[in-house]
Amino acid sequence: MVSLARKNLIEDIPRFIVAQAGIMFAVSLVALQTGIFNGFTRSTAQLIDNADADIWVASEKLVQIELTMPIPLTHLIQAQKVEGVERAEALISRSALWVPVEGELAVVRVLGFDPQGQLFTPNNITQGTLQNLKKPYSVMLDQANLKSLHVESIGDVGRVNSLPAELVGLTTGNNSIVSSAFMFTSLENAKAYLTSGRTSEISCQLPSAGKELVCTNSFAGTANLEATTEAPNPPEKLVSSDVISYILIRAKPGEDLQALKEKLETTIPDIHAYTHDEFTEKNRIFWQQRTGIGFILSLGAAVGVMVGTIIVGQILYSSVSDHLKEFGTLKAIGASNGTIYGVIIEQALWMSILGYTPSMLICYGVASWAFTTQGILILITPVSAIAILGVTVTMCVGSAIFAIQKVTRLDPAVVFKA
Repeated sequence: MVSLARKNLIEDIPRFIVAQAGIMFAVSLVALQTGIFNGFTRSTAQLIDNADADIWVASEKLVQIELTMPIPLTHLIQAQKVEGVERAEALISRSALWVPVEGELAVVRVLGFDPQGQLFTPNNITQGTLQNLKKPYSVMLDQANLKSLHVESIGDVGRVNSLPAELVGLTTGNNSIVSSAFMFTSLENAKAYLTSGRTSEISCQLPSAGKELVCTNSFAGTANLEATTEAPNPPEKLVSSDVISYILIRAKPGEDLQALKEKLETTIPDIHAYTHDEFTEKNRIFWQQRTGIGFILSLGAAVGVMVGTIIVGQILYSSVSDHLKEFGTLKAIGASNGTIYGVIIEQALWMSILGYTPSMLICYGVASWAFTTQGILILITPVSAIAILGVTVTMCVGSAIFAIQKVTRLDPAVVFKA
């Protein structure tokens, strides 16, 4: 019966090609949508994965990693004194304007950290070293973002707000689908960039009788982004009045992280502490549930399965209809329904394997091209590849059920009709 299944499958080559094209389309759609979803989920935690921190300390008003309130630098000093903390480092994460020498403005995510620290390091540094970031107004960028920021190589200079930014290093794989281009720099440089070209005005109103003096601090935004001919002053070190975004904590060996979290939240006011896994999960839930992106990508994968099922079902049903006399002959000579069903299901299995293999090779090629040229991660893991194979087989075998129904009602006498 194996030869019969194969014979029926390739007897009509054009129809076979159409069937395989439909399966390949469905499998590719499911694989790419799933890969984009997995890559998207991974990219939301890109910065978290870059850090070698056991605990992240953030404002209690944090929504997700790029939507939070700043915390004072004094919290870092308090965190360093908490029992169970081996090391604590500051991280600044805020947006700024990138002004290229030629080209359009862009938004970058300024990531300020200690180049001599141990808890945060950009992944995959391909050119330059972290020590280069100790130079005033020096930055690192990911290679995938060079074109959009209108820079080409090491030594090129742009501007962040109103200050120069010299490119001293390049990385790969530090690009997020959900974020602006990452720009790595030192804490001192980050402070200078984020406060440059900005002004604030403090105004107070005289109180009426029995009321307190009321003062407001209004942020005036970008005051001046024009380049100056004078060399800027060297960046200043952070002082206690400055603000940061996060405190990265490394616990002492053997320390219970949940207990350490409670100590930090008790000691430091207006903060919340997260373990690495908790912080990753919080960001994943935000993007998947509060933005609807997870629903959209899942819908695309479901459409792919529906399209493939319909196409395969039509092909198998047509194949069975064209071979009714052959199946009638088999039943007339005593072949059981199970034997005939096996032929049809085997056809479906062959179609699933022959459609799955080339489509997955294509998807891996697309994923590699997207990561190399665009810095976009389409993550097709071995687990997801096996799951997609299961979906493909289920889709094809499920389609065969419709064709089997026609054989079930087949009268063997059909073979004797003229």
